[in-house]
Amino acid sequence: MSDTDIPAEIGRETLLSIFGKATRIKLCDEKFRSLVLAGQVSAQYYSPRGQEIIPAALGTLLRPDDQVVTTYRGLHDQLAKGVPLRELWAEYFGKATGTCKGKGGPMHITHPASGLMVTTGIVGGGLPIAAGLALAAQLRGTDQVTVVNFGDGAGNIGAFHEACNLAGLWRLPVVFCCQNNRYAEHTAYADGTSVARIADRAAAYGFPGVRVDGNDPIAMYGAAREAIERARSGAGPTLLEAMTFRFYGHQMSDQNEYMQPGELAAARAADPVIRLREYLIEHGVPEDELAGIESTEKALIADAVQFAAASPSPDLSELTTDVYQEALI
Repeated sequence: MSDTDIPAEIGRETLLSIFGKATRIKLCDEKFRSLVLAGQVSAQYYSPRGQEIIPAALGTLLRPDDQVVTTYRGLHDQLAKGVPLRELWAEYFGKATGTCKGKGGPMHITHPASGLMVTTGIVGGGLPIAAGLALAAQLRGTDQVTVVNFGDGAGNIGAFHEACNLAGLWRLPVVFCCQNNRYAEHTAYADGTSVARIADRAAAYGFPGVRVDGNDPIAMYGAAREAIERARSGAGPTLLEAMTFRFYGHQMSDQNEYMQPGELAAARAADPVIRLREYLIEHGVPEDELAGIESTEKALIADAVQFAAASPSPDLSELTTDVYQEALI
C-alpha cells in the first residue's frame, strides 16, 4: 500500500509525529521502570504505559504556547508537550538540574517554557487550575488553549464539576481530556461511576462531550483537533473521553488482582504503539524509517539518563528556597 492510503485528514507526517512521540513515551517508561525495579532509582512512579497515543495526538496538535495540566500519572503528557528530556530525567532522579531543581520529582513536574504548567499529585486537582489558566488566556486576549488530562476516577471529584461548570458558563478555551483507563486506582469504572460514559456529563454544563478510542491515532487526532479548534476559536470547552487501558497497576507494587481474568492480556495484545507501527508499515512507510526513529529516541534517552545520573543533588539550602516567605514586620 502507498502513503496515499493514509487518510488525507491526518497524513503521513502527522502519523509519524504521533509515532515518534508515542515511541519516546514507551521507551522512557520502560527505562524508568527498569531502573526502579533494579533499585538504581528511588521514586514514586505511576506508569502510563498503554496510554501513549492520547497525549501523542494532542501534542502533535498543540502549539508551543498552549498549556497542559496533568496528573501524577503524567510522564506521557510531559513528554508529548515537549519537556526537554535531560531536564525531565534529572527531575525524575531528584537532581539539581531538573525542571524543579530536584524538589518536585515525578509527581510534580512543571516546565512553563514548554507549556507544561502543572503536574498535580491530587486526584482532580488539575481541573480548576486548567480553568484558571484558560480564563487568564481569555482575559489576555490570546488564542492559547489549555488541555487538562485526568483519569476516569477524577470525573467523580467535586473539582471536576466546579471546573466544568465555570468553563461552560464563561466559554473558556479549555479541553478536558479524561484518559479513561477503566480503573480508578483499584476500582473498576462501573463500581464507582453512576453514568456509562464520562462524556455524557458535558451536557449538564452546556458544551460537547465526545467519547473516542484513545488508542486509535486517527480517531484520537480527529477528536482532539475538533476540540482544540473549538477552544481556540472562542466557542468554548469540550469534554473528551479517550478510552484506553493501563498496562501496569496503579503503582509499582500493584499486581492487578482486581482486574477481570484475561482483561490485561487482551489489552497488551492490542498494544497501541505496536499497532501504529504495523499500520504505518502496511501503508507504505519503510520499516527502516521507523527503526531509525526508534534508534534516535533510544540514543536521546540514554543521553538524558547519563546526564541525570551525573548531575549533582540539590544543595541543602534548597530545603527552604521557594517554599515560603518570611513575614516582613
